[in-house]
Amino acid sequence: MEAKATLKYARISPRKVKIVLDLIRGKDAGAAMAILMNTRKSASEYLVKLLGSAIANATNDPGKQMDETKLYVSECFVCPGPTLKRIMPRAKGSADRILKRTSHITIVVKERD
Repeated sequence: MEAKATLKYARISPRKVKIVLDLIRGKDAGAAMAILMNTRKSASEYLVKLLGSAIANATNDPGKQMDETKLYVSECFVCPGPTLKRIMPRAKGSADRILKRTSHITIVVKERD
């Protein structure tokens, strides 16, 4: 049995999120939450809420009812979402393109046997 939570269109680059996801992959849910709370990266803010949501999905869904102490992060990955293209004025009337990247983040938790 597994439970998952997904965050779509997060306004953060997938490259920045991947660094933090690598820290929690395979860890117990409580340990992963502690790691995220003490990581000074902007992505950890999104991931704390997302992991909390995945844990809540595992423990509160009527068909699943998993034990919160046995949960671990079995899968976590990030996919790039749509990129917002913006223009920044530069010297002599020219312009630079700014790419504001978005992410689709997924966390899956399972119960350890």
